[in-house]
Amino acid sequence: MEDNFKLGTEVDLKESLTTKWQAPSNIALVKYWGKHGVQLPANPSISFTLDACRTITSVHARKGSHSFSIRYEGVEKPEFAPKIKAYFERISSYCPWINNYYFEIDTQNTFPHSSGIASSASSMAALSACVMDFESTLTGNALDYHKMSFLARLGSGSACRSLQGEAVLWGEHNDTDGSSNLYGIDQSELLHPVFQHFQDTILLVDKGEKVVSSTVGHDLMNNHAYARARFEQAHENLTTLKKALKAGDLKTFIKITESEALTLHAMMMTSHPYFILMKPNTLSIIEEIWAFRKNTDVPVCFTLDAGANVHMLYPSEHKMSVDQLIHNKLAKYCQNSHYICDQIGTGAKKC
Repeated sequence: MEDNFKLGTEVDLKESLTTKWQAPSNIALVKYWGKHGVQLPANPSISFTLDACRTITSVHARKGSHSFSIRYEGVEKPEFAPKIKAYFERISSYCPWINNYYFEIDTQNTFPHSSGIASSASSMAALSACVMDFESTLTGNALDYHKMSFLARLGSGSACRSLQGEAVLWGEHNDTDGSSNLYGIDQSELLHPVFQHFQDTILLVDKGEKVVSSTVGHDLMNNHAYARARFEQAHENLTTLKKALKAGDLKTFIKITESEALTLHAMMMTSHPYFILMKPNTLSIIEEIWAFRKNTDVPVCFTLDAGANVHMLYPSEHKMSVDQLIHNKLAKYCQNSHYICDQIGTGAKKC
C-alpha cells in the first residue's frame, strides 16, 4: 500500500520553488496512544481540526545538493533540525525529487511557542503541504491530500489529522469505509449541526515542556499490561462516538470524550516506568467543569492531550456562559491566567 505513494510521474525540475502554507493543530476525541512500524497507530483515532492554533510555514527550494535550513520566526533553530532531517529521510523514497533541492524553511505559530500546545502536528502538516505543493508544480498533477496526510504522518503521527476536514479519522477501523493506518480521512459529513461550530477553549495549566515525550509514552504501550484491552476499547468508543456525532447526541459525546481523556492518562500512570502529566490545577478545572455542567445543564466537557492543559469543548451557542465560567472560576488555575479561544476549522490552506 505504501508503494502507491511512490512518485511514478516524470518531474520537470525548476531552478527554484517557493510556497507558503498554514496548517492547524487538532484535538483528538478518541486518542491514539501506542504505535508500531514507522509511525503506524496501534489503534484508530478521531479528532476535531482546530482553527486559530496554526503553524505558518514558508519554504524556498533551490536546485542543488539536498540539505535544509530551519528558522522559527526568522531565527535559526538548530534544535529543530534532527526532526526535519528524519522527516526528509523518511519521505525521500516517496518524493525522490527532494534530493535535488536545498530547502530554506521558515516557520511560525499563531499561538505562543511556549504555550503548552503541541506544535508538531501543525508544523509537520504545514511542511508536508509545502512539499506536496512543490510536487504538484513539478509534475503538473493536482494536489493529493491523501499523500499529503501520508507524508505528514511520517513527520508526526497526529499531523496526518490536520490537513483536510473538520473531523478526521486515522487508523484502520472496521466500521469506517476507507479508513487507513497510512493517512487520515475526512469525516466532516458525520457532524450534526450542533457540532459544526464547536468551540475549544484551551486552558493553559502548564506551559513548560512535558516531563516525558510523546514518543517515549507511545513506546511504553508495547509492553503495557492493559494495552490489548485499551486498543479494543478505542475501536468500540470510535464506533459509538461516530454515531453520536451524526445524531447530535451531546450526552454520549461528552461521556466518550471525557472517558477517553482519562483513559489516556490512566495508561500513562500504569505503564512501566509510570508517570503523571496532570497537575493539581488540571483536576481542579475538571471538577469545576463537572459542577458547572451539573448545575446549569450546559453541555460543556473536557479533554486532555498528553499534558496538563485542559481543552473545553462546547457548542457555540453557550460561549457566553462558558466565558463567564472561565473568567469567574477557571482562569485562576491557568499559568498567568492564560487561555486560548479556538474553534473547529477545516484544515491546511495556502497563504
